[in-house]
Amino acid sequence: MRSKLPQSGTTIFTVMSELAAKHKAINLGQGFPDFPMDEALIEGVHRAMKDNLNQYTHMNGYPLLRERIAEKIAALYSVQVHPDKNITITPGGTYALYTAITALVHPGDEVIVFEPAYDSYIPTIEINGGKAVAIPLSYPDYTIPWDVVRSKINDKTRAIILNSPHNPTGAVLTENDMRTLEAVIQNTDIMIISDEVYEHLVFNGLPHESVLKYPGLAARSFAVYSFGKVYNCTGWKLGYVVGPGEWMKEFRKIHQFNCFTCNTPMQVALADFLAVPEAYTQLAKKMQAQKEKLEGFMKATRFSPMKSNGSYFQLYSYNAMSNESENDFAVKLIQTAGVATIPVAAFYRNPPNHHVLRFCFCKKDEVLEEAANKLAMAGY
Repeated sequence: MRSKLPQSGTTIFTVMSELAAKHKAINLGQGFPDFPMDEALIEGVHRAMKDNLNQYTHMNGYPLLRERIAEKIAALYSVQVHPDKNITITPGGTYALYTAITALVHPGDEVIVFEPAYDSYIPTIEINGGKAVAIPLSYPDYTIPWDVVRSKINDKTRAIILNSPHNPTGAVLTENDMRTLEAVIQNTDIMIISDEVYEHLVFNGLPHESVLKYPGLAARSFAVYSFGKVYNCTGWKLGYVVGPGEWMKEFRKIHQFNCFTCNTPMQVALADFLAVPEAYTQLAKKMQAQKEKLEGFMKATRFSPMKSNGSYFQLYSYNAMSNESENDFAVKLIQTAGVATIPVAAFYRNPPNHHVLRFCFCKKDEVLEEAANKLAMAGY
């Protein structure tokens, strides 16, 4: 058998979740909330189904939903995008990333990826015949080393993948980062794929620096978003992508032969719910509170918190406890303390072993407290 992804196995999220289930551990690994969805969304899906909105909707997405997204983008980022030309609804953010990369990358093309990187980026580049050029973010703040980026750009560079707020580190890009990127790609044909699924999870009053805010970037960017991360419905697997018209045509050529269109009743419900901006404008405040609660509970342990300005995640260092590899230490926590995390090494091809684990804090207070107590009682 000839594998198209010989270096890829089962995703770390599945591996650690299966271990957590086997040992009946608290799962702070996989990034999904355990909060209930808003009843209005559930009722909206039910209403749409009762109204017989159960057949295929438009390939590009339910028209009213795309209109509402365009209105939201205008309100948030002061930029106009066309709901028909620039927005496509997708079955989740990972699908949107896969399709965007597939639309752009030809065999032999190079794509710059910043590590630690979400685990789908590099396999998707490689399955399309491209080469991932991995650049490590600067530890411990996980900032982009722009001098290294400049040194890696050549005539084969097809795209750069951004992720802010960043999974797994919680780092966020600044205005200076975006201005620097504009300068770096000026007078090139380099495209940007911007993973912004945590756009509403930016803490400490910081703004989300979307590529859509910067004309020089927006004109050559696919920006990817997720409804699941915003409305506690990750199992719905719905997201969307925003991009320039000519490149959106290429995106849709692939999209039409893959999923073709997405779940209609859920799109109808989301279109109605987008009229309630408080559902996403208050999200950062709520999730920052959960991060701070976990930090408070974790003071009873020997773990050291690292800075997180966004996302569902915070890294914790175990340098004071062990020199074991991150994977081995994460497995030991499941087996001996009953708490599952994600080793940051899983987000690298050649991990540096900084002795950090990713904790997911989008969980109920009692779950976070119990996890910290278990770690403390086990001597961690």
